[in-house]
Amino acid sequence: MVNKNLSEVVKNAECFLLDMDGTLYIGDGLIGEMDKTLGVLRANGKKIIYLTNNSSKSKQKYEEKLQKIGLFNCEDRVYTSGIATAEYLADKFNGKKVYLMGTKALKKEFEERGINLVEDTTPDVCVLAYDTELTYDKLCKFVTYLKRGAYYIATHPDVNCPHPEVFIPDAGAFMKLIEASTGKLPNEIIGKPFDGMGKNLMRTLNLASDKFIMVGDRLHTDIAFGNNCNFATILVLSGESTVDDIGKTEGKPDFILNSLNDITSYI
Repeated sequence: MVNKNLSEVVKNAECFLLDMDGTLYIGDGLIGEMDKTLGVLRANGKKIIYLTNNSSKSKQKYEEKLQKIGLFNCEDRVYTSGIATAEYLADKFNGKKVYLMGTKALKKEFEERGINLVEDTTPDVCVLAYDTELTYDKLCKFVTYLKRGAYYIATHPDVNCPHPEVFIPDAGAFMKLIEASTGKLPNEIIGKPFDGMGKNLMRTLNLASDKFIMVGDRLHTDIAFGNNCNFATILVLSGESTVDDIGKTEGKPDFILNSLNDITSYI
């Protein structure tokens, strides 16, 4: 596909923010020679940040998968909505009591960042994550603390999570359950398509928005996120979205490639 000015945008950019499934691989299979493509980006001085809304898994788990399929380099970074939320809490709610409805893996990542997690004390903040270890007791505590006035943050809004047989409930589905019970919606949502992850990255990396390119296969999450952060966006047609989908949902790409492998023609 012809993408006027893409070479100029790529030359100016310092960070490629990459969605994973549907953008780099499908299942455990690489999309084309993606390992070589990422090698070309690194060789041209581009930082690679793997960006995911899934807050149920640790950064280490993603690194292990990426290493297994030959994509991870020691200079790369995995950035989840869970980590972004922990960083946001450390910056904006430093020292405040936090109740996390999330997995043990996410709890560990919060604790590593100094977040003051509580269980049986009324918190200042309640955080809703994609909790694949959810219990009724956790849910009851969460809604109780919201009713007592805790500030409500969600890691991301995805209603469903991909699964081999059917879609399974994600954080956005939990959000609707909690709304039905309490009438409350999150005060803030950090993950894609909202701009929280982008603001964190710009702050921690000390880079302006024009130094980032967001690459993904979903218009309403990946591309909309890039739009909301004022990042350049590349829609790849190797996953969920098609050209015909543009304009039917949120998210307007600046550039379109059949796959990320085509980026090598613009470097």
